[in-house]
Amino acid sequence: MARPVPQRQSATLLERGAQLAALEEALAGAVASGSGRMVLVGGEAGVGKTSLLRAFCDGQSVRVFAGACDALFTPRPLGPFVQIAESVGGELEALVAGHTKPHELVSALLAEIGDRRGSVLVLEDLHWADEATLDALRLLARRVETVPTLVVASFRDDELDRIHPLRIVLGELATSPAVERVSVQPLSAAAVASVAKPYGMDAEDLHRRTGGNPFYVTEVLATGDGRVPATVRDAVLARAARLDPQARALMEAVAVVPPRAELWLLERIAPESVDRVDDCLASGMLTGSGAGVAFRHELARLAVEQSLTPTRALDLHRQALEALASPPAGAPDLARLAHHAEAAADGPAVLRFAPAAAARAASLGAHREAAAQYARALRFAEGEPFDTRADLLERASHEYYLSAQLEEALAAQEQALAYRRELGDTLRLGDALRALARLLGFAGRANEAEAACRDAIALLEQLEPSPELARAYGKMAQRRQNWADNAGAIAWGERSLELAERFDRVETIVYALTTIGTAEFLEGMPAGREKLERALAMARELGLDDDAGRAFVNLVWDSIRERRLEDVERYLAPGLEYCDERGLGYWWLSLLACRASLELSRGDWPAAEATATAVIDDPRHSKVAQGLSLAVLGLVRARRGDSDARAALHEALHIARPTGELQQIEPVVAAIAETAWLEGRGEEAAAELRAALDLALTRNAAWEIGELACWCRRIGIPYEAAVPERARPYALELEGHPVAAAHEWRELGCAYEAALALVSSGDEAALRQALDGLQRLGAHPAAAIVTRRLRELGARGLPRGPRRATRANEANLTPRELEVLGLVAEGLRNADIAARLFLSEKTVDHHVSAILRKLGARTRAEASVKAVRLGLAGQDG
Repeated sequence: MARPVPQRQSATLLERGAQLAALEEALAGAVASGSGRMVLVGGEAGVGKTSLLRAFCDGQSVRVFAGACDALFTPRPLGPFVQIAESVGGELEALVAGHTKPHELVSALLAEIGDRRGSVLVLEDLHWADEATLDALRLLARRVETVPTLVVASFRDDELDRIHPLRIVLGELATSPAVERVSVQPLSAAAVASVAKPYGMDAEDLHRRTGGNPFYVTEVLATGDGRVPATVRDAVLARAARLDPQARALMEAVAVVPPRAELWLLERIAPESVDRVDDCLASGMLTGSGAGVAFRHELARLAVEQSLTPTRALDLHRQALEALASPPAGAPDLARLAHHAEAAADGPAVLRFAPAAAARAASLGAHREAAAQYARALRFAEGEPFDTRADLLERASHEYYLSAQLEEALAAQEQALAYRRELGDTLRLGDALRALARLLGFAGRANEAEAACRDAIALLEQLEPSPELARAYGKMAQRRQNWADNAGAIAWGERSLELAERFDRVETIVYALTTIGTAEFLEGMPAGREKLERALAMARELGLDDDAGRAFVNLVWDSIRERRLEDVERYLAPGLEYCDERGLGYWWLSLLACRASLELSRGDWPAAEATATAVIDDPRHSKVAQGLSLAVLGLVRARRGDSDARAALHEALHIARPTGELQQIEPVVAAIAETAWLEGRGEEAAAELRAALDLALTRNAAWEIGELACWCRRIGIPYEAAVPERARPYALELEGHPVAAAHEWRELGCAYEAALALVSSGDEAALRQALDGLQRLGAHPAAAIVTRRLRELGARGLPRGPRRATRANEANLTPRELEVLGLVAEGLRNADIAARLFLSEKTVDHHVSAILRKLGARTRAEASVKAVRLGLAGQDG
């Protein structure tokens, strides 16, 4: 066992039968099937989650591994897994002691615990989890089905505000078939009455004032005088007051060293009272925890810690700092040292340990914690030289950016830049301006980014050629790419590449290759994709996580812009997994926004809406991802005929317009034009549409020109634009070949665009085909437009569209997916389905994959069974 599981408490575990049964059932299922599960146990502080888990683990015949997150100001990376590894020992402990990444740790952990007889892995107090631990939790949820293990993770759900990192993870795990939730609720009035009866207390009053919280109830009853304290702190201190002074002194020492106090540590910081450990354990306030002791409830620890006088707390933290700096075995824990250094107000120690703790956190992918450690160091750096402060600020800025905290990243970099100006070091000042230009671009402040980049180059070109100048050239190449100046991007990129190769700076080489490859790809050069893939391979091989994230995003986004949906899928899933594993919040959000766009193009509008909403609601900041997601959300609503489409599109335009960047402006303007056309108010989009088309023509952006020109034609706005042949479906429509254009769109897997292309046809058969496709998608406004045109042609017997019940099916299948599912249930192969529905076989493949995912089915036969059970098989589209 990774940590001894205490014996079951003598007190009855009240009203937890359902939760225990759920855990037992999940474990039995995991062992029987060999496919693991994860159960998330939530409840308010003090509700009894730990007691529940102890009761469950007590007496299990399988192995039990357990670890808890740290209640430090800034938690140490991978805290619960470190505890498990220390107890397991061997290769797992050695791996954790090094600079392992979450995905490497999870692989090793599953290998250790994946006993065919089954096992239980308990992770407690995830509300305190560091970023690397949350990344490991995501991976565990994804991979737990490969071993017969039950993962049980507990957290305080009353402490998760909207921006809490764990809430984001819980949202991501909500749709996983291997994950379920168990809620631990406060005790009922009847349960409180039963536990209070021996004390002769007014049970009704006790329940009212405690809300049934078991911890509050237990602590109140433990005072023995029937008094309900105004706060838990009073209850805890009343209980602690029964101990003798030496035992209380020991408890105070334990209180300042979360998550647990090792016995060797207590011998150093409380030598005069360490022999009172047994008294504290007997009191029930402390419990054994590995080779040390810990408070049974964190609330109790906090109550004791907050009761200390300032001088007593300072003295204990100083002693803890000194002791932890030289542990009897293993390397010092940098996160704990930084914690106690700050609490001891020891500035030099903070400046020694916090940056080191930040570097370790960053190496583990815990970028949010790394930024917090740098921020801790900066609080004590007021008297340090400008160069030291600037360096800390630049490191903090980078970690803020990686964890998608762009506002904080910009503020830190701007402050660092001010120090660099004061110092007058031209080389460092130029590099700081280059770093600022990158962040300004991410924040959507394109003109300021351009100016900062030019200033950086102007300064650095005054000096001898340098690696810093190579980076600045690379940044200017990227700025040119954002302006859709592909020729300029290639030219600046090649200047950067030449210097980077001269100085052997692989990071800059990868950055330049990514930019050059993107520009060439968008120009239709085959070598572009090769360069992008080479850059991605180099970044992954060399551990350049940030550059790999950027390469993934460029490969995905460039493929989306050219409607190469199969290429999007080829890179999207690996990119999301890569960025998720390494805590690359900014790039992960960008890829998630790309997934929303892909789902929109595939006709999976419920999924597109859910994904776009997840990006928009994410507390991390990414203007680019947010703008694209708002455009997707607005389009889904407009295409379904919802009334709130315009608000999302207005917000998207507010984000995109100031950037001046075509890649951000064009998708939004195209969505606005489509919405105006659907509402019969096309002229309202004329100004934005003309301006965007002029911008696309200036940048010679083929697919953007094609899409905008088609919307001008559909709305009836005069335009002058020749669409390049590369944007073939748009070119065919504008040349008067709507049927051929529709065929091209179907081959690309874009059913809605295929139907729109046919709308411009005057042929009744083509319009009926368009109407059928739109009705199957649930595109009611566009279907209404086509219906009117057919009636104008004198058509009769027009279909009324799918039933509302079909559109609102329980599994959220699209109308097309419902039709495909019905044919799957009939036993048809994909080729047969494609012939029946006049689709390409590849498109049917995509639909079948989406159906299996939504139904949680692994095979076509299983999907057919579930479809019948849900009443979906045989529904018409």
